Formats: sequence, C-alpha cells, structure tokens
Amino acid sequence: MLLIRSILHMLWMALTVIPWALAVLVFSLFGSSTQIYWLCAGWLRLAVNGGTFILGIQNRVTGMENLPSGELSACVLLVKHQSTWETFSMVTLMPHPLAFVFKRELLYVPFFGWAMSRMDMIHIDRSQRAQAFNKVVAQGKRLMAQGTWVIMFPEGTRIPRGQKGVYKSGGTRLAIETGAPVIPVAVTSAKCWPRKAFIKRPGIVDISIGKPIESVGRQPDELMREVETWIEAEMHRLDPEAYAPVAATPR
Repeated sequence: MLLIRSILHMLWMALTVIPWALAVLVFSLFGSSTQIYWLCAGWLRLAVNGGTFILGIQNRVTGMENLPSGELSACVLLVKHQSTWETFSMVTLMPHPLAFVFKRELLYVPFFGWAMSRMDMIHIDRSQRAQAFNKVVAQGKRLMAQGTWVIMFPEGTRIPRGQKGVYKSGGTRLAIETGAPVIPVAVTSAKCWPRKAFIKRPGIVDISIGKPIESVGRQPDELMREVETWIEAEMHRLDPEAYAPVAATPR
C-alpha cells in the first residue's frame, strides 16, 4: 500500500508540474517577479496537499509567532534539511516570498527547473566559491530590501534521520553582511520522507521555528554554532526516537 501511494503521489507531481511550468513560462513574459513566485508556490501547495491526501503526511508547525512582522522585514531562515518535503512546505507556510540559494544545475531539470529559472532566486556556481558568495550577498541584500526572505540549508545536503551534517557558515555570513536576524528551523521530515527514499510513510512532520537571533556584531562561525546548537537540541526534542542510543549487541 505504501508503494502504491508513493507511486500515485509521484504521478500527481509529474502530471501537474508540466502544465503548471508551461503556464509559468508564458506568464513570465508579462508578470512581475512577485506574481511569478506566488504562481510557482501554487504548484508547491498542490504537491504538499497531495502529500497530505495521498501519502498521509501532515505538517505540525510551531513558532510562527517568532517570524518577523512587517511588509519589508528581513531575515535569513536556516533550516534543518532531511528531505524534499521541507523545500516544498516552507514556501507554502511562509507569509513572505522566499529566495532559495541553490546550485544552478537545478535550472536544467525539465519543467521544474525551467519554471525556477523565471523566479527571482539565488542560483550559484559552487565551483567558484568566492564569486558565488559575493553573488549571494549582493542578491540577498537586494531581495531582502524588497521583503523577500532568504532561506538556506546550512548542512548543504539532505541528512539522514538522527544524524547531523557539517553546518557551514554561509547563511550566518550573509546575515551579518546584511544585518538581518537569523531564524533557525528544525524539521523532522525524514520520519515520513527519508532521504533519497521513493517509498514515503504517513505521519506528522514537526516544523519548529525558533526565535530570531540577531546577527549584528557577531562572528559567522560563532553565530552558526548557536544556530546548530538550537536546531540539533530541538531535533532531539521533536524526534527522540531517532536519537535514542543503540543498545550494544550481547556477545
């Protein structure tokens, strides 16, 4: 049954993304960047709603009151990354447009990537590190000045349930450069949608939004350690089963 539901959800996404992406490509000829963003967000909402209806995955969100208020408020969201689920869900949950920082190769994915190329995001060439970060700062400043929030996954890649990756300081460096606060976010998506798994399981994904951490006067590595400490402690609280010590096998 889990296999059938996973196949149905994959078909749901494949069948809906093609007409949606084509609509985005046409609309981008005359629509504003904000309008294009919310049009793309509509498909992500379809994917998340399909995940709830077909797969039985539900989000349980806490800490929405910790998000900045105000039309032009700025922040850098630093999110625990366990699966594709949070990349879809965060867009549907946030009251502001989000700008993801991602590798430019994703723009070449048929339909999905083509639609992404019409959005005002920050795509980088990771082989050129210095130039890539300068681009992140320049575009991040511009986007946050117009009320768009920048979202990054500090571990850089999807991490298996119960594990911790290396937290890189790019997100905190951007926050310090722009003076924007950092918002840490813990996500337990791997309980239902494990990393690189085709078969998904029904259940509740906890998304916990932490209080803003001011970046002014901070050092990137020291600020990232505070973010890492909060996220990982919150992950242990939200998903204690994943972090339970493994009993030694008797000889």
